[in-house]
Amino acid sequence: MHWDWAVAAEVFPRLMAGLVVTVQATFVGAALAYALGLVLAILKMSENRAVRWTVYWLSEFIRRTPLLVQLYFLFYVLPDLGLFLSPFVAGVIGLGLHFSTYTSEVFRAGIENVPKGQWEAAKSLNYTMAQTWTRVILPQSIPPMIPPLANYLITMFKETPLLAAITVVELFNAANIYSNSYYKYLEPMTLVGALFLLVSIPSAYAAMWLEQKYSRRN
Repeated sequence: MHWDWAVAAEVFPRLMAGLVVTVQATFVGAALAYALGLVLAILKMSENRAVRWTVYWLSEFIRRTPLLVQLYFLFYVLPDLGLFLSPFVAGVIGLGLHFSTYTSEVFRAGIENVPKGQWEAAKSLNYTMAQTWTRVILPQSIPPMIPPLANYLITMFKETPLLAAITVVELFNAANIYSNSYYKYLEPMTLVGALFLLVSIPSAYAAMWLEQKYSRRN
C-alpha cells in the first residue's frame, strides 16, 4: 500500500463538491435546529402542563433515538405514507429535527437565566408578549447561548456522513462512491479526514474564542 498522488488529484475535485454539499446541509440543518429549538424551549416553559409534558416527551423520544434511524424513517418510510422527500431535504430535516432537541435546552437555560425583574419591567412598560420577547428577553439571553450553539454546529458538521445512508453525495459519500468504483480507499478516505479536520479545528477554536469573549464580558 502506497500513496498515489494521481489518485489524490483525481478524487480531490469530487471531494470538494461533496464538501460544498456537507457545508450546505450543515448550515441549513443548523438554521432549522435553532428555529425549532427556540420554539421547543418556549413551549417547554408554557404554563399549560399538557403542552410542557407533550413537548418534553417528544423531545426525549427524538433525542434518545439514533439520528440514522430518523434519517431512514424520513427517506424510506415516509414514501409509504405518500410523502416523498429528496435526499438533501430529508437529510436537512433529520439534522434539524434531531439537533433541535439539544439546542432547545440551550435556549431554555439562556431564557431562564434572564432575571425575573426584566419580565416585570417589560410588563410595567405595557409591552406585548411579542415585544417582551424581541426587545427584552432574547437580546439578553442569546449572547451566552452563542458558544454552545456554535459547538452544536460543529457537531452537526461531523455527523453529516450519516447522510450517505440516504444517498446524499456529501463529502464522505463522494469519497465512498469513488473508492467503491476504483477500489482505491487510502487516498479518498485520508483526504476526507483531512478536510474534516481543516474545517472542524478552526471552527472549534472560534467557538472557544466566543466562549472566552463572553466570559470576559461577565
